[in-house]
Amino acid sequence: MAESVETAEYTVVLNHEEQYSIWWADRDIPEGWRSVGHSGTREQCLAHIEEVWTDMRPLSLRRWMDGERS
Repeated sequence: MAESVETAEYTVVLNHEEQYSIWWADRDIPEGWRSVGHSGTREQCLAHIEEVWTDMRPLSLRRWMDGERS
């Protein structure tokens, strides 16, 4: 029997553009993503992302914008 969304274990993942998402802890992380070392329920993982992801712009855009200001 499959776990419910409320009890399933997830892990927080990050891509090369420093964008966050969650992924099932019992599955291989997709190519292009890596674990940031935080896992828990869906709600716990989403709360962690909300806390740490304060700038939603992709890394390439942030770098480009920083270059324009210099």
